Amino acid sequence: MDVVIRETREINMEVVVLKAEDPSCFWIAVKECVPGVVVETVYENLNVEMEQFYSCYKDADEVKQEEITKGQVYVVFSEELKCWCRALVESVRCQADGYQLGCFLVDYAKYCSVPSENIRVLTGAFAKIPHRAKKCRLHCTKPLTLHIDYCENTAKIGPAKRWDTAAIQHFRKLLEEATEVKATIQTVEDKVLEVFLFVTIKDEKICVNDDLVAKHFAHYKEDEGTAGSSSDVSDDEVSLNAECVPVEFVGPTFLARPKLPFGEKVSPHLGPGLAGCNSVAEKPSQRSHTNLNHSTVPVVSMVPGLPSKEDKAVQTERLPQFSNSSFLQTHTVEDGQQSLQDVGKEKNFVFLNKKIEPSSVLETAPLLDGLKKELDRKKFSGPTFTQSYCWPPIAWGRDVVAISHQGNDPLLYIPPVLTLLQESDYPALPNMSGPLALILCPGWKKAQLVFDLLKTYRKGCRRLHPMLMTLGLNKEAASQMELRGCEVVVTTPYNLLRLLEHNTGFLCRLCHLVLDEIEVLFSDTSEQVFTILDCYKKATAQARGNLPHQIIAVGTQWNKHITPLIKEFMIDPHILITVIEEAAIFGNVQQVVQPCINSDRTAELLKILDSAQRNLQKVLVFTDSVTEAEMIHKALKSNSIVSLKKHKESKCTAKCVLERWRKMYSSGTPAVLVLTDDCLQSMGITDATWVIHFSFSSPAVFGQRLQSMSDNFCPGIKDSAVDQEDTKAKSIILLTESSFCHAPEIFYYLKHAEAEIPEELYDLTARVQESEEDEKFSRPLCASLKTFGICRNRTECPDRHQINLSIDMAQNIAAEMIETPERVTILPLFIVHATNYFGRIVRKQKDQYTVLAKEMNDYFKVPGHRISVNTVEKSVFYGLREGAICHRVQVVETPAKDEENVCKVTVKYIDEGRTSQVNSDQLLHLPVKFQSLPPQAVEIIVCRVKPIDNEVEWNPKVTDHINHKIKGKLHHAKVVHTLGKTVWVDPMVGVTNLPTMKMWINEYNIRSEILSTGLGTDNPEHVAEIQKLCPQIPVLDHGQSLEHLPSKPETTVEKLGTSVQALLLRSTKEDTADLEEVSSPQDPSLEEDSAESCNSPVTPPSNDVVQTKEAEETTVNQQKGCHPQIKWFQDDVSVTLKVQILRAADSRCEFCREKVTFSAYSEGKFYVADLELYQSVIAEKSTCVIKETEAVILLVKEKKGTWCKLLKNKNVHVSLDFECWEASEDERPFTVGSGKLNYPPAGSEEWFESSEDSGTESDE
Repeated sequence: MDVVIRETREINMEVVVLKAEDPSCFWIAVKECVPGVVVETVYENLNVEMEQFYSCYKDADEVKQEEITKGQVYVVFSEELKCWCRALVESVRCQADGYQLGCFLVDYAKYCSVPSENIRVLTGAFAKIPHRAKKCRLHCTKPLTLHIDYCENTAKIGPAKRWDTAAIQHFRKLLEEATEVKATIQTVEDKVLEVFLFVTIKDEKICVNDDLVAKHFAHYKEDEGTAGSSSDVSDDEVSLNAECVPVEFVGPTFLARPKLPFGEKVSPHLGPGLAGCNSVAEKPSQRSHTNLNHSTVPVVSMVPGLPSKEDKAVQTERLPQFSNSSFLQTHTVEDGQQSLQDVGKEKNFVFLNKKIEPSSVLETAPLLDGLKKELDRKKFSGPTFTQSYCWPPIAWGRDVVAISHQGNDPLLYIPPVLTLLQESDYPALPNMSGPLALILCPGWKKAQLVFDLLKTYRKGCRRLHPMLMTLGLNKEAASQMELRGCEVVVTTPYNLLRLLEHNTGFLCRLCHLVLDEIEVLFSDTSEQVFTILDCYKKATAQARGNLPHQIIAVGTQWNKHITPLIKEFMIDPHILITVIEEAAIFGNVQQVVQPCINSDRTAELLKILDSAQRNLQKVLVFTDSVTEAEMIHKALKSNSIVSLKKHKESKCTAKCVLERWRKMYSSGTPAVLVLTDDCLQSMGITDATWVIHFSFSSPAVFGQRLQSMSDNFCPGIKDSAVDQEDTKAKSIILLTESSFCHAPEIFYYLKHAEAEIPEELYDLTARVQESEEDEKFSRPLCASLKTFGICRNRTECPDRHQINLSIDMAQNIAAEMIETPERVTILPLFIVHATNYFGRIVRKQKDQYTVLAKEMNDYFKVPGHRISVNTVEKSVFYGLREGAICHRVQVVETPAKDEENVCKVTVKYIDEGRTSQVNSDQLLHLPVKFQSLPPQAVEIIVCRVKPIDNEVEWNPKVTDHINHKIKGKLHHAKVVHTLGKTVWVDPMVGVTNLPTMKMWINEYNIRSEILSTGLGTDNPEHVAEIQKLCPQIPVLDHGQSLEHLPSKPETTVEKLGTSVQALLLRSTKEDTADLEEVSSPQDPSLEEDSAESCNSPVTPPSNDVVQTKEAEETTVNQQKGCHPQIKWFQDDVSVTLKVQILRAADSRCEFCREKVTFSAYSEGKFYVADLELYQSVIAEKSTCVIKETEAVILLVKEKKGTWCKLLKNKNVHVSLDFECWEASEDERPFTVGSGKLNYPPAGSEEWFESSEDSGTESDE
């Protein structure tokens, strides 16, 4: 240490805090004269002499670039301070124009970046004076944080490795508000002063150490003390008894602070504001303790006269490896190895293929100084955990793949990319137009966000000109695109390919390619992205000179296409993954699902362990209860399987169990450990080879369990030629009826991991999704479904995707409003987006609303009629005067009133469709005569047009264009469908009236206007999808009661649970039965299930909601009718029947094991088909879907194979469908039992979407 402090113990020195990062890292300078400390005047003279020497004297030697050494002190010129300063070089980065040095100014405690030409040798005279800035930390004051246990659903305060943001902010606030700061040095360790810090705020003296403890931001604990332990005490127990702790009262706050005589053992204490210290009076069973590892840390006495820790090896505390806040495990790695770290208050995990030193502090991050200032000005709170690992390799110009929960945050790459663009030199760039950096985003919305961030942070850079490129289908727009002078382009894959068709040299200058949300890009546009990568690869191969080339890919999930991206287009990339589930996929963890019923789980476990015993695996069996853990342990013991157990009621310590478990494996004995999730933290296992999920309470624990195999994750890229059976780590899930609610999460993860998915899991997922869809029955109808005919992500969409008559038909358009559907006059008043508006349908003769509006305006012109409302009630109609125009409004939401009895209320303009917030005192009493006319606002949707490039929302350019074109103007339209107060129109034409000539002139067609922008395309299936959604909707009169209409489907979670158990039971029986006997099950429950299925009609939700009570009471077999024509075809697992019937109404389909009965009304006739099948089918899996011209029935065969005929008896109305008979597997609309397809819910019409539409209209 440069300064030797003598005789300073217990001296309260006045200091100035130069820089404060957190309570464990801050720098001070001593202001007053203290023995052994250089006074401030010495440093003032030093600055003057250095400035004179290095500015004027020629003897100041420059340092050659190759001689610069990290860790040495030089003299540099600070642009911020405008003077020469002593600086410690912490990093050296090679740039095209020289070296850039990351320096720490040792007299000012500032970080800065300095070019190599501004560095000089530190002469001997200037080197003798100690550094002014002295690094400090608060003595024995350690951070606390809130630990959240997701398994136990509890939260408690406990020790942490890093300070919470709130603690840091409070610490800095104390220092900022202080008029005087004093410090008392207690000891010195590793050149860091440990102090008690005192601040004076408003004449009140506060001990900062005590204040942090009192506010539960910290606790007292000796730095390197060891915790007392006892072999007979469980590791899960932590003593909270502080009564026997010896304390002293210090500081103005008189807070009880533990006496910490150096050399005594100190235990961590989880109680807020207390420090648990071992007392000689404590009994061994009462002492708290922690596990201790065998690493040693040498401690050296640095300051004479101060009590210091002895020069001996002190055992360091090893905290549980899976704690949410306190785990820190770091493997020192070389290139090609992995690193697993968990740092800070969040559950942070990182998987690295190369070693990266994280930049966790903004001041030390490898960014431009101007960019740091701009980030700080924007109140940037980072860098986050992921950013701290992403920024360094990106700033170095390396290829990077980053997968994180924050992978959709553009700030993962924008700051370091901007730094690269400013600091790098590109002398060999061709003299052509084109960007240096290209950012590819999955859609226009994300591209707009990235562009806005670039515009915000370019203020911290110079000469940066970003550009957002949006090209439609108009070819002239691409040819006219001007790119000269633009360094960064943000766009989408489709837009870029359209440009490359006209500008092949666009990529010739490109050095940095960023793929934003890589999993979305590859799932939606993989072909386009690889085409762009091929073009970029060719452009880099043809580039002259030594230009840098970099590819950055960030996202939230691993994708199978990332492997070829890394292999074919990247050079030695840095791969970092902070999501344990995604790291498991990258690490080739084999995922296996074993369906079974609860009662058979133990038998299945024994089969699995039998295989593990033969291969000598280290097996963990996880369960979520103590009872199950005990049961499993006894079952294994009774079957002669040696196993260990650990749960919260175990008497053995975690350390003891862990040592025995590892000794078993090292001695050649199969190691099986049964444990509960709440013990995972204390065990700290990372070297298991197999994990068996006997049960789990939630998917949240899944990742924690996988982390116990992290040492066996295979680093590197998985070779598709390698069988997964050869991988070492394996995760096995026992899927039972008690875990069926987690089926979708398990299904999507297995699909994402490209693991084998059992057919039972397909069925469970479909059933759960159907149940979830039923729970949305009271939600609004999905806007995307109405606007475009499809919803691309039904599982994530919060809204309903089936008709609910009690909501959708609660209000209907009056019949007189649509006198002639072929032509209605529409006045759009509120534009939601390019194809969705609210407005009025104007009557051709005498429009009732026109009369009403005139009467209201005349009425409210009289001041005495404008009566304000005292009490605002929800859903009540009021009047609202805006200028000279009066509106009818309905209150939607009424927040709490303020002091003046006036509040903001949300109202809906019932004759226009828009909503707004107004003051409650603006609402006027509306006479009853003005409320008799029903609300006139209707929702208008223009059909057969959608955004280009499979976008889910309209580009604002299109919406703004249409808004300016149509708002408040009359249009003629043809109504093609209505539902409640929603009308679908095609076409909708803007018109101008020529009253003198008694004619209308068509000015434009809205659909054509949208297409002319180049940002819209044809949507031919729109009308058919809407009619399919709501076939044969009865038109209800306003006075008709809706009470008889069902408000919720019959499917319930209880029924789902019962059917799941039957499904798993059947699957278990089939697995154990001989293949020849599968078609003739002997289990009575199967026959009972089959009999029940005969009485359960299977109809689509859209038809089920319109069935009347009379139809439910009358069975199909009691009616006589015409037999429809039926065509059929088959594959190995299913039979498809196409019933030729137009616009079927009141359809009903009943499935039995050897029979199917279909009936429906069409064109006034009743049709019925009673078919006795040649072989057996699975009634529960069979479905019926009603389409416009036919009903499609899917029968799932009970036994796979080809049927020689469909029916036992010949039927002249049934024939083969030869057009579909020879269809290949790729052309068939679905393949039952395939492990590569995602089944939609049973009964959904998506079963039968054609292959032509599946690529663009899939909900996935």
